[in-house]
Amino acid sequence: MRDELIELGDLFRAYQQRTEPDLALLADLHERKARAFTTWADVSGIMSLRLEARRAEQAATAARFQHQQRTGGIADSDGPAVSRLLTAPTQGDHARSVLAYVADHSPLPGPEARLLVLMLTLRTAHTGTGNLVGQDLTALGLTDPEDLVEKLTGCGWLTLPGTAGDLLASRPENPTPITVPSLVPHEDKAGPFTFGKKMRPKLSGWAQKIVSDKKLRKAKATAGTRLLALTLATQTDASGRLGPGGQGIALNTLAAWVPVDSGELRHLVDQLTAADWLTDAAVTDDQLTGQLTERVLPLTCPLRA
Repeated sequence: MRDELIELGDLFRAYQQRTEPDLALLADLHERKARAFTTWADVSGIMSLRLEARRAEQAATAARFQHQQRTGGIADSDGPAVSRLLTAPTQGDHARSVLAYVADHSPLPGPEARLLVLMLTLRTAHTGTGNLVGQDLTALGLTDPEDLVEKLTGCGWLTLPGTAGDLLASRPENPTPITVPSLVPHEDKAGPFTFGKKMRPKLSGWAQKIVSDKKLRKAKATAGTRLLALTLATQTDASGRLGPGGQGIALNTLAAWVPVDSGELRHLVDQLTAADWLTDAAVTDDQLTGQLTERVLPLTCPLRA
């Protein structure tokens, strides 16, 4: 074990000396680090080592995702788009449970804060900790991500080792560790979510792909539009129809998850329709009907989970 850790240290130092990043290699290094720290934690029983292993797993996922973005392996490619649909009923249930939790516990008002809090909650849901890079924030369509992060740290909802500017400048080869204190588990209190540690990165990765979907980027969608897109994606059946039985979703239901007034909500729906992200959409009698355009990949597709 000692030899493995020494070798890993040497490999990470060598990586830092590279003139060009190799995110696939970096993801492999983080995965190897996660395995080593998990083994060390199993032998020693030290909880901090297990948390470090989880951070390494999250860093590997982030690096792998960034690698695919840069190489065109996901939504930037000409092939099928990222799945808008969750492929199992329990996945949808878990995604909606996070939406409901954030609706009740978001520390700041407005759709931009709601989207950022939602994405950070998904990233840290199991341990209260996770890793983040600047592009994770700039992909959300936020008006001023640095100011919003400062407000979240200022109210104590989020803690960082440095400044909001440092977080925005961080890259996949050196992600920023983040902590959401309210989600850190306590021995005498169960966490707010019931899904397991393997489900969390699947939900988080799927949500990140939804909000950074190629069509939304092309349309320069706002954070509110992206939040609505993600919300609708959790409310679809296997055929892509919205709402229970494909009958649509009441606007007042959506307003609980997307904190804008009804007029703005209709405008966001129009933006999704104009971007060809939502098809056959209409708002009548306070009911949203329509379906998501379907170019579906499984949630569990390798390197896309």
